[in-house]
Amino acid sequence: MADTDIRFDGRVAIVTGAGTGLGRSHALGLAARGARVMVNDLGVSRDGQGASSEAAEAVAQEIRDAGGEAMAHGTDVSDEAGVTDMVAKVMAEWGRVDIVVNNAGILRDKTFAKMDIADFRKVVDVHLIGTTLVTRACWPIMREQKYGRVVLTSSASGIFGNFGQSNYGAAKAGMIGLMNVLHMEGARDNIRVNTLAPTAATRMTEELMPADAQELLAPEAITPGLLFLVGENAPSKFILGAGAGSFAQIRIYETNGITLTDDENTPEAVAAQFTKLSDPEGQVELPDAFSQTKKYVANAAQARGLSLDWS
Repeated sequence: MADTDIRFDGRVAIVTGAGTGLGRSHALGLAARGARVMVNDLGVSRDGQGASSEAAEAVAQEIRDAGGEAMAHGTDVSDEAGVTDMVAKVMAEWGRVDIVVNNAGILRDKTFAKMDIADFRKVVDVHLIGTTLVTRACWPIMREQKYGRVVLTSSASGIFGNFGQSNYGAAKAGMIGLMNVLHMEGARDNIRVNTLAPTAATRMTEELMPADAQELLAPEAITPGLLFLVGENAPSKFILGAGAGSFAQIRIYETNGITLTDDENTPEAVAAQFTKLSDPEGQVELPDAFSQTKKYVANAAQARGLSLDWS
């Protein structure tokens, strides 16, 4: 391989939900390029029922058979004690954690009107809380190392919406907010945090697409993007859309908008200028929440003819 090739020699990775589908592909991809991999999978059905460590162990054995190093752990990522045990075993065996790929997830689809709140809560627990627990367990290790690469797995269902997936969509949208904050808090310690928004033919989606589409949407077509996001020279705070070998950046913008002052600030005025406040021309991607505050205050000061120095 060339000097510019992305390698993970000496690096240790944890991949959750790695017994099948995308997680399996990610784990094998990392191992093929030199990483030692903790393969996590609870071994449940698509809706989170049952449990078995067979899938995780099979992937770990596949890595070992290919000459790599791997362990398996069957914890539910929403179980804090289990996550703590998993990370402790990684540290005892390899002494570091460089890469965390949060991939584990389940589906319990129903329309919002018919969904049981227990099903809503469980999906959020596995996706969002599970991602938080795994990342949090590794965070102090990465800070001490002054190195870390974290990927959160979102979805078009969370970013753009999908009928019947209010629980899944809410959890996946939460990944964006979590990434934005962790990017800031990890920057000084060389911890880079990104989000993968994949669409692939896995057991989670196999019923939704025809066979020929499933061939194009193989998980292996997404893993190169994941490997880029956890590489030495990875970006941070990047949302990577991926599927069928296509990769794109997903961004959240704010329009220039309008500013209403004093007696003009009425709901009727907002309605009257709705087209203008929605105009995308000149829209920008804000770097942080306070940038929005400063923008609005500057707009208000300008509208009132005030001089405000808020550099």
